[in-house]
Amino acid sequence: MKPRIRRRWLQGLAIATGLVLGLIGLRFGLVPRSAARFFGLDTPAAPAHVHYVVAVRDLWLALLVIALAVLREWRALALWLGLAALACLADAAIVLQATGWMRAILFHVASGLICLGLAIACWREAALPENHAKSDGGKVV
Repeated sequence: MKPRIRRRWLQGLAIATGLVLGLIGLRFGLVPRSAARFFGLDTPAAPAHVHYVVAVRDLWLALLVIALAVLREWRALALWLGLAALACLADAAIVLQATGWMRAILFHVASGLICLGLAIACWREAALPENHAKSDGGKVV
């Protein structure tokens, strides 16, 4: 695959990851109890303030990954996606303990594996010589 096309695909997948996370955040903000059930969490009878915290966290993290992708900050994307993979797997473990809902556990594990794959791809992209511009006007040496 040509480098330009490979970078566009990688950039698009990272932006898509951010959009999905943003939609999850919106869902937690607008319909918190439904979102919590979908992602395998018990829904307490008390106000859903903790779900609003999840919504805000997901929204700013979504904006961050989208910005990093637009700017083609491959190392930063690799770090973000690697940490996201760990968070997804931790979420799967929490759901396993909380409710054991297999659909939600599989969603979190699959999300973690996708983030891990993208993190590796971004790290490899960052290591390529054509992505190391010198301070000579942005020319790649």
